[in-house]
Amino acid sequence: MTDSSAYQQKKAFFDNLLTIYGRKPVLEALQDNSLNIYKLHLADSNKAGGIVAEIVALAEQRQIEIQWHDRKALSRISRNSKQDQGVAADIQVAKHQSVDEFIHHRKPDQPFNLIALDSITNPQNLGMIIRSVCAGSVDGLIIPRKGCAALSPLVIKASVGTLFKTRLLHCDDLATALQELKQQQTSICTLSSHAKQSLFDYKPKQSVVYVLGNETEGVSANISKIADQQLRIPMNNGVESLNVAITAALIAFRQ
Repeated sequence: MTDSSAYQQKKAFFDNLLTIYGRKPVLEALQDNSLNIYKLHLADSNKAGGIVAEIVALAEQRQIEIQWHDRKALSRISRNSKQDQGVAADIQVAKHQSVDEFIHHRKPDQPFNLIALDSITNPQNLGMIIRSVCAGSVDGLIIPRKGCAALSPLVIKASVGTLFKTRLLHCDDLATALQELKQQQTSICTLSSHAKQSLFDYKPKQSVVYVLGNETEGVSANISKIADQQLRIPMNNGVESLNVAITAALIAFRQ
């Protein structure tokens, strides 16, 4: 195996890891035998007994590696020192990957439909979007690592556990990812109340990404410049717009 292929394999492995934090979320994950937990991280400042003892016992029972850290190191792993409660876990989620990996492994003759998020900051909205994507007919959800709500316990709760079943495609920068997808003959669509064409009349003949913008500001200017098409959802009775999670559901179940 070459150094390059070994690096790609290692990168793909870590792209499939989802780090969760908090005592109750980690305990619930350990209790779910369908989840493949790679490693448990604990702060050495945790007091023995209680829920921490339950977590340790379950990890040992499942033969999961346990690593102990000082409080500062644990907070670097969880990326949320205020809410991690000294506990984090890495979960291997096969359907979580990078946009680059998705592009590399896709079959060119099979068009796909994706939803992409541009600065969705409300954890409740993000969780409900993930749930709709999991239940609907789209092929995945693009979530930038920066600018969107983190995959926190609130998101896991709002997704009702579907976070672990949904194809999530990560990228560092949404604009760059969309440009890469455009090079693969993918149409980029944004939703706007000012658009002329209805979402329900749009019949793409190739792969398409539907971009949903921030709850308050909508789609950002740099993403709008990349888009090929603007679509609207027809409204009645003077209603101006829908919650972004509702919009995602309409797209996810659109045939």
